[in-house]
Amino acid sequence: MYLEKINAPEDVKKLNQDEMNALAAEMRQALMFRLSKHGGHFGPNFGMVETTIALHYVFDSPKDKIVFDVSHQSYPHKMLTGRKDAYLYEEHFDDISGYTDPHESKHDFFTVGHTSTSVSLASGLAKGRDLNGESGNVIAVIGDGSLSGGEALEGLDFAGEMDTNFIIVVNDNDMSIAENHGGLYKNLKLLRDTDGKAECNLFRAMGLDYVFVKDGNDIPSLIAAFRQVKDSTKPVVVHIVTQKGKGYELAEQHKEQWHWCMPFDPATGKTTVSFGGDGDFGSFTCEYLQKKMAEDKRVCAITSATPTVFGFTEDIRKKAGKQFIDVGIAEEQAAAMASGIAKNGGKPFWGVYSSFLQRTYDQLSQDVCINQSAVTISVFAASVFGMNDVTHLGIYDIPMISNIPNLVYLAPVTVEDYQAMLDWALDQNEHPVAIRVPAQYVSDGKAVTKDFGELNRYEVTQQGSGVAILALGSFYHLGVAAAEKIREKTGTAPTVINPYYITGQDTALLEQLKADHKVVITLEDGILDGGFGEKIARFYGDSAVKTKCFGLKKEFLDRYNVQEVLKENHLTAEQIADDVSEML
Repeated sequence: MYLEKINAPEDVKKLNQDEMNALAAEMRQALMFRLSKHGGHFGPNFGMVETTIALHYVFDSPKDKIVFDVSHQSYPHKMLTGRKDAYLYEEHFDDISGYTDPHESKHDFFTVGHTSTSVSLASGLAKGRDLNGESGNVIAVIGDGSLSGGEALEGLDFAGEMDTNFIIVVNDNDMSIAENHGGLYKNLKLLRDTDGKAECNLFRAMGLDYVFVKDGNDIPSLIAAFRQVKDSTKPVVVHIVTQKGKGYELAEQHKEQWHWCMPFDPATGKTTVSFGGDGDFGSFTCEYLQKKMAEDKRVCAITSATPTVFGFTEDIRKKAGKQFIDVGIAEEQAAAMASGIAKNGGKPFWGVYSSFLQRTYDQLSQDVCINQSAVTISVFAASVFGMNDVTHLGIYDIPMISNIPNLVYLAPVTVEDYQAMLDWALDQNEHPVAIRVPAQYVSDGKAVTKDFGELNRYEVTQQGSGVAILALGSFYHLGVAAAEKIREKTGTAPTVINPYYITGQDTALLEQLKADHKVVITLEDGILDGGFGEKIARFYGDSAVKTKCFGLKKEFLDRYNVQEVLKENHLTAEQIADDVSEML
């Protein structure tokens, strides 16, 4: 077995062609072993095996610095840089993350999990090298899907005039997470169809030298191309054509489905994980939008390259036609375009992960909210229960967007709440509206009669005294449970309030609470600093009412255990009740 003997990149350099081909096969077996049991990014890594072997055969990492865009295709790189055990032995699976990580290895230079960043990051490494009078190659690896992100084009634009060693490997597999969208992909196709010889060439137009590799899964071709550009004194693009998911038939045929996977049976491809439950908000949103789009041709669904976050699989996308818009991995375009659609009479809906919403703060503030465009945004995985890699956390959205003027940010508890909020948001024309999709799918079957157009009206769901609990969104049920524990400890039932509105205060209700409540606590499923609770605490700052905000402390969590994090932040019903008892 060759992989077992690879402890560093220099071990790759000792192999001949046949041995490297055998190594590639073993690496795919190791990927299959880990991914089928642990889950992770499948297609990007299966397609990059040969490229990674060739990179480490030709270049001298870590003196030659390789930066992977998104780094969700860095598993083969990890295998060849001393971390193979995490793919060969189940007890070592959690020794590593799913992305590059400088804490793991000197061969990783950045913790990266968002797209379109590698060219910019690597250009900085190259500039730093030159400022220090050092030598060595700097290589940025970027997939074709990531080219649709604005930062990638900014990086390429800057690279074109660097006049120094800078190598950009463009991994072209004709896919983003779903299919590619955007005009630049017409040029990539032209280059593929002409073996890189077309006169119209995006990269040359930006001042970059250009090398084309027709078969990016052929090790000799890759080695020849990388040798050609090694130690170059000008910026150069090596355009390689690879097959996403190569080596596993199901992944080759169903590239979108196999971009990322849960644990599965390799023989059938079927997941071995059962989520249970009665539904999910992605599927619900999909059904809702299809109905709404059929009723009103002004309604459109926008995605920034993650259409299945709201259930829009390939067949549904085709059925929706021009009412479905995929802007590519370009959240800035999604936000600004939605503003334009709204201003010209359309009804735009944008579904986006909380983590990726971070990439377009300026457009939300400037293009959407200053202009009061009636855009509807569903924010998914915005919770401590959401994605838990440090690069994909969904717990920062409340401080980030709830402080933008004119935005109405809503926190539903049930699927009925969510539908009523969507109905109001898409029908009204006065406000930009974001909806924080709950972490758990809960249906109580109750019709929602609330008029969300009467802004900032909270709902008292349990009248009590002494203590008032404002339990926001996904933490509403925690508030109910805490209220019962407080009643058991104190003999008095607290008041429980569903605030609904993250962005505004029901000042009349908050004022009323002063009459017979000594303590007001807030619960929110996100970072406390700059969040919902602090605004309530500020309201009571000059009064006799004591306040305490429960939520998450500001930190970068990584691959965390949810229950441990909740306990560390006193976010269990028992801990909340104990804290309130002490306050009383």
